Amino acid sequence: MKKGSGKTANAKRRIRVRPKQPSAKLAGLPGNSVFLVGFMGAGKTSVGRALGQRLNWVFEDLDDRIQAREGRTVAEIFRDAGESEFRRAEHSALQHVLEELHGGGARIVALGGGAFVQKENAALLKTARVPTVFLDAPVEKLWLRCRTQATKNGTERPLLRSMEQFRKLYETRRKSYSKASLKIQTGSRAVETIAAEIAKALGLKQIALRTEQGEVE
Repeated sequence: MKKGSGKTANAKRRIRVRPKQPSAKLAGLPGNSVFLVGFMGAGKTSVGRALGQRLNWVFEDLDDRIQAREGRTVAEIFRDAGESEFRRAEHSALQHVLEELHGGGARIVALGGGAFVQKENAALLKTARVPTVFLDAPVEKLWLRCRTQATKNGTERPLLRSMEQFRKLYETRRKSYSKASLKIQTGSRAVETIAAEIAKALGLKQIALRTEQGEVE
């Protein structure tokens, strides 16, 4: 072995690749979007739709975009490629949404339960300076909603097999959710009431729709 080769090898092992930083062009998006975060059963979809109807804004579930882009369901991505591949697709879809919003339009986006927990996604939203709303409810309420929905749809989710496991994951993720711009309780409340509270708290403006005659409604 050549003199000093050991030091060179050790130096190489210490080199770390820095994570890719969010694009500067996404900084400071116009006030035309709201991102809903929270655990499963928190009401992101129902509240998002109600808020969209109230403001005449488009509502989108990020998981739907991921499935359309990947050509398979979220469950299939997890099953066939694993969580790391799903998180890659999720981050790419989120970045694409933010780039679209930079071009105009107004949208309410519901993120999957694990999306806001990923540091790269949180950094992307922070750079874009978009409002994030944490929808929360007592974990027992979340469990009941998810179990009821699963029974109604005839689906089986591994996480719903154990209340203890469900609670543990909720408590772990809640620390990240709490970093959102706004926190709203959804337990035993009407979605229209929640939507109104979000709109008022964030000062969101309704988009006026035009009739076929060009008149503003």
